[in-house]
Amino acid sequence: MHSLDSIKGIRLYQRKDGYRFSVDALLLFSFINLQRVKRIVDIGAGSGVIGLLLAKKYRQSEVALLELQESLARLAERNVTLNNLEQRVRVMKINASKIGNSNDPKRVKPPVRSHTPLPTLREIDPFDLAVSNPPFRKVNTGRLNAVDERTLARHEVMLSLEELACTSSFLLRHHGRLCIIHLPERLAEIVGILRERLLEPKRLRFVHSKPSTEAKMVLIEAVKGGKMGLTVERPLFIYKEDGSYTDELNAIYA
Repeated sequence: MHSLDSIKGIRLYQRKDGYRFSVDALLLFSFINLQRVKRIVDIGAGSGVIGLLLAKKYRQSEVALLELQESLARLAERNVTLNNLEQRVRVMKINASKIGNSNDPKRVKPPVRSHTPLPTLREIDPFDLAVSNPPFRKVNTGRLNAVDERTLARHEVMLSLEELACTSSFLLRHHGRLCIIHLPERLAEIVGILRERLLEPKRLRFVHSKPSTEAKMVLIEAVKGGKMGLTVERPLFIYKEDGSYTDELNAIYA
């Protein structure tokens, strides 16, 4: 069973009993501040929400949605068609951990799944922007039940942090950008792994539930081949102390 939801100008089918996007996807989308971008890749796209939002925002862009799970890839294709974006958005059912992580010097060329061929969207071309709302938890941490959509989205069963960094670096052009959302408790680890792959962190923004609470998430932008120099932006608060959404969150949802 699926629900049909609307968010920020796009419509989206989601499984009622499977993985569903959360506020994290909208926070990541709102964090991206490029004026123009031509080629975008969403790594672990799920039902496609972030990539579709970016395709609507950057109307001249071409977007590749990389998703390993067959059920979510099919759902993403359905959502691409639902939003009339077949000419610019392509879904690729591919294990993103294998892209750029192979010993083969030719690397891995992702197979294509798309209703409409996009002759201008070539996997061998580098991307300007990579985005990912990746699994947050290592396999040996947290509660791990049967391996299903939600498990693969939350735990590094099929895509580790190291693999995400390697794949992103391989897909991005020089000075291309990677934007992710992750756990603050893993920030030191994230920075080290990104730098190993020539992805220099340039912007951070911490996300708090309320002004009185510790950060629960961190938004990170890294530049491939960028120089050292990090900006920590003002914190983002989801709720006011009375439990209502902050003005910024209301604007993000609007």
